[in-house]
Amino acid sequence: MSSDIRAGDVVRVTRAASVQFITRPIVARVIRVRDDLLTYQGWCWLDVYQLDAKGDATERCTIFVRPDGLRIVRPRTERAPGQVSGALST
Repeated sequence: MSSDIRAGDVVRVTRAASVQFITRPIVARVIRVRDDLLTYQGWCWLDVYQLDAKGDATERCTIFVRPDGLRIVRPRTERAPGQVSGALST
């Protein structure tokens, strides 16, 4: 499940994903999985927006994590081809 992280997913990042989050876990929205950077097997670089308690983006950052240690809080929403976000139906 967590190894299928994709842009748009909201994830909880804790010590299970990386030691840098031992004392301060974060919730983040994935912008993209960085496949252009070299990593160790089982690890990846993610560009994310860190989210506050209301779900608003507060900071953009790049993090180095084990995808299997991430917990998906909310998967990205799929849109039908041609569907515009926030469009009103008539």
